[in-house]
Amino acid sequence: MRILLTGAAGGVGARLRKLLPAIYPDLVLSDLKHPDDLSASETFIAADLADLDQVKKAVEGIDGIIHLGGFSVEGPWETILNANIIGTYNLFEAARLAGVKRVVFASSNHVMGFHPRSETIDTEAIIKPDTRYGVSKAFGEALGALYAYKHGIGVLSIRIGNVGEEPLDERRLAIWLKTEDLVSLIRIGLEREGLVYEVVYGMSDNKRAWWDNSRAVALGYKPTGRSEDYAAAILAAAGPKTDPVGDAFQGGPFCTGEFTGDLTKITSA
Repeated sequence: MRILLTGAAGGVGARLRKLLPAIYPDLVLSDLKHPDDLSASETFIAADLADLDQVKKAVEGIDGIIHLGGFSVEGPWETILNANIIGTYNLFEAARLAGVKRVVFASSNHVMGFHPRSETIDTEAIIKPDTRYGVSKAFGEALGALYAYKHGIGVLSIRIGNVGEEPLDERRLAIWLKTEDLVSLIRIGLEREGLVYEVVYGMSDNKRAWWDNSRAVALGYKPTGRSEDYAAAILAAAGPKTDPVGDAFQGGPFCTGEFTGDLTKITSA
């Protein structure tokens, strides 16, 4: 398979660039800018996701896409619109036109950010985005479903928690995703026979998880990372809780920014 990785210059993209070539030797990288550490052995195509013609060139001859590209945090509406909404539409449309067989869409836990931490939710739970960024990822999931059912592209949406070598704080004990486990989920999206459209949570084996990831397990996911191995040290170093909004909801500080709602009302809803 010839695989395209968008968002290759980002933090998660940089981690995947170390692991994916051993699995997919014909790997093509793309981003708005060149990665700082791009090597001579890597194939790179610069593309602005907001420009459909540029995206079409990037997906020529591609069998599967890992779509990390876009704006990865909250931002002004125009930024989110162009990078994550128009950009994601362009990606799926270019994929359709080029006959791409699979797309792995990097969604986000922030699609579900306003679910309380006291809840355990699965992929059937109602969407409760915590930001314009979260809304854009919900749009991407819906768009993926459209292109899966209407145009026959196999799509896996991964609601990524936090990718890293280890969890860094108490919240991330619940949402941590080891890079190798992300690769395992990506392989399900690109390789699992008969895949039509699926949504899974991007997390490792986290004892304190807020998410029921049984759908991913049913698809063959076997995470190797265990956040509980880091729990004692993280909890010992944790300071007092000072954010009544962020500490109440799964989206953390993404819920807090610009918040003007009634905390009492939404925590009891």
